Amino acid sequence: MKKYFLLKTILFVAALNFIFTYNGFAQCCAGSSGCSISGGASTGVLQEGQFELSTNLQFINANKFYQNDKLAPDSVRTFDSYNSSYQYFKIGYGITKNFTLSVENGYYFKKEEVGLNENPATTYKSNGIGDLILFPRYDVLNKAHGNIHNEITIGTGFKIPLGSYNDSIGSVEPFSGKTFYVVKPTAVQLSSGAHDIIFYTFLYRGWVRQNFKLFANAFYIKKGYNANGEKLGDYASVALFAGKSFFNHLGVILQARYEHVSRMKINNNILLFGKPSNYFPEATGYKKVYITPQVSYTQGKFTLFATSDFPVYQYLNTSDFYTQVGSQHQTTLGLTFRFYANKDLKKGVGAATM
Repeated sequence: MKKYFLLKTILFVAALNFIFTYNGFAQCCAGSSGCSISGGASTGVLQEGQFELSTNLQFINANKFYQNDKLAPDSVRTFDSYNSSYQYFKIGYGITKNFTLSVENGYYFKKEEVGLNENPATTYKSNGIGDLILFPRYDVLNKAHGNIHNEITIGTGFKIPLGSYNDSIGSVEPFSGKTFYVVKPTAVQLSSGAHDIIFYTFLYRGWVRQNFKLFANAFYIKKGYNANGEKLGDYASVALFAGKSFFNHLGVILQARYEHVSRMKINNNILLFGKPSNYFPEATGYKKVYITPQVSYTQGKFTLFATSDFPVYQYLNTSDFYTQVGSQHQTTLGLTFRFYANKDLKKGVGAATM
């Protein structure tokens, strides 16, 4: 019994990494400037008949700009700063012992790009609902032998755009009195406005008696074009994790993650006026490496967790005239609740995360 309890605790702590990564991932799909697949590694599957309800808050703030991998001087900033606060929601269900389906969404309390020298005319804000993500996962391997537990999970998800992608702001021309509307930059839109396809793989190996685990995940997000003729850059990430549980309640994990985002594309045959006037497609896309410590505390069916990203390397695409804001401060705080629709199923050890 103790062995099964330790196994469940280890796997549940590992499962939190999916939430961490996926919060950022949801923002990434929505076109946010903070594109961490925050919540880091994905997990395997839930047990048959098991529900998972999860929510977390993510806070992003950045005011340092880069020219490729060099910190840019303030004199060449494109704008002053970027910040956002986002709440992520997820409901998952174990349809079988090998197959889990989750439905995910989020709400932006604020997305803000502060104009150069705090100029209100070039400061853009938005808030509202994000996109809907359908994410099925399937275990191709889930075996426990003695002290060792191994798991391999694959998934293919689909993002449905719900948030606004073409929100605009009006300015009054002082001489004519006419109001002119300009579409806000993609960084503050609530959605990319495109359908995306998500590919994902999860590898796990745990040592039950030692309360120790090593695991990894990989994401690839194939982005689509929106009706404005904009295509955000495809996203790819690989993350490695090492974690240990203490006292049957406390979990600590250290993550190392590499992210690559391609430069966005513009279809000039569709985009109104040919080129955007308040953001710069050439100054998009990046390569980044993060170190991310994560801590969680489990009591019964509830788990509290927190994580913070620390960028250790950043290479941001820029041009001779435009810089790009880098990653700086990103923190996630959340709560997860797991339960069974049929308590009788709880008697089985089953597959996957618990």
